[in-house]
Amino acid sequence: MTEVPNGGNYLFIPHRGTLKNCTTPPSDTHEKRHSRMAKKAAARTDSKTAIVRPDFAALLADVKGRIQTAQTRAVLAVNAELVRLYWDIGQLIDQRQQREGWGAAVIPRLAAEIKNELPEVKGFSERNIGLMISFARAYPQPGEFLQQPVAKSAISQASPKPSAKSQQLVAKTPPSEALLWSIPWGHHAVLLAKVKDLPARRWYMEQTLTYGWSRNILSLQIAAHAHARHGQAVSNFAAQLPAPQSDLVQQTLKDPYLFDFLTLTAPFQERELETQLVQHLEKFLLELGQGFAFVGRQYRLDVGDEDFYVDLLFYHLRLRAFVVIDLKTGKFKPEYAGKLNFYCNVINDRLKHATDQPTIGLILCQTRDRLLAEYSFAGIDKPIGISTYELTRSLPKNLQSALPTVEQIEAELGETSPPNKAARKKTAGKP
Repeated sequence: MTEVPNGGNYLFIPHRGTLKNCTTPPSDTHEKRHSRMAKKAAARTDSKTAIVRPDFAALLADVKGRIQTAQTRAVLAVNAELVRLYWDIGQLIDQRQQREGWGAAVIPRLAAEIKNELPEVKGFSERNIGLMISFARAYPQPGEFLQQPVAKSAISQASPKPSAKSQQLVAKTPPSEALLWSIPWGHHAVLLAKVKDLPARRWYMEQTLTYGWSRNILSLQIAAHAHARHGQAVSNFAAQLPAPQSDLVQQTLKDPYLFDFLTLTAPFQERELETQLVQHLEKFLLELGQGFAFVGRQYRLDVGDEDFYVDLLFYHLRLRAFVVIDLKTGKFKPEYAGKLNFYCNVINDRLKHATDQPTIGLILCQTRDRLLAEYSFAGIDKPIGISTYELTRSLPKNLQSALPTVEQIEAELGETSPPNKAARKKTAGKP
């Protein structure tokens, strides 16, 4: 290092290869650099603080909501136009067939020509074109599909309204047609194949929009005859709840419930039924319906010096109420209602929040007499329903008459079974 006579400090600059005189002490330079870094860090902190302010969070939530709403609206609009197109094409082909006398042979030819002329267009297979024709024939006047007669069917009277998402099309679509166009095409194919009754088909459409059923869930609900079981529980809801809530609760419960996913064989105990329902909780919740959230099994209630245990406790997100389920084997007995009324009182006092609706009680038994159940509600001041459950799905009546009974099968097996060893030896010993 070369000495510089002014007594200053020397720094070696590698890329220049020269010495530089620093008139400012190193400590001062370090302090300035530290001060500049502190100012930059403070600026970044202030910027982050500004970003996380509540008004920015509200702005972000608003923007995200608008984006999601627009995406949903776009999907619904595309689906509605597609279903309209399929109905229009189905009606066109049907009219031509009737006017020109064309047979079914026109369908495979049309499908082949569309594939050749418009190879990038999907959805015009021979099968799908046939579905379009069936769709147009099933709803020849779409505007009249939802127009109810003076006497409404029991199925459609208390059906829930479509969800907010599905109602976004209503602004641009006539109300009588909104439901028909809002259902995805795959769901229409399932309904056309499996549901022939128009009021029942309309009920399944409304449920699909309200709960967002997939095609698989829709098929399961149809197979379980859900439309015939909803709202059939014996209850005192109309007397104990205000009209809007009572109708909603009534339609939420079923009768009977179908527990064909269990492996129980009669006779069985209530605890065995409860254990298997909890083991198959996902299927149990699916059978109960949309909105049920599992809270606990054998939920303990400490009252005075005694402990009581609720078989199954749920909270229903849509009803905003606790649901107490009491499981019973055999037939319904009047004393069951009093016990469940007691459970509802305790739940209302211990668990119910100020914004919750009154706790609902549901007794599940194998059989019940309707008149006996209705008399049991006398003096009960809590909303309680009584439903039955089945462990196997009953056969349709036409199949029941066609299949042999157990006795007939046993008799047939007895006639065709081979003789036992003793009989064979005895026969062999004869000359």
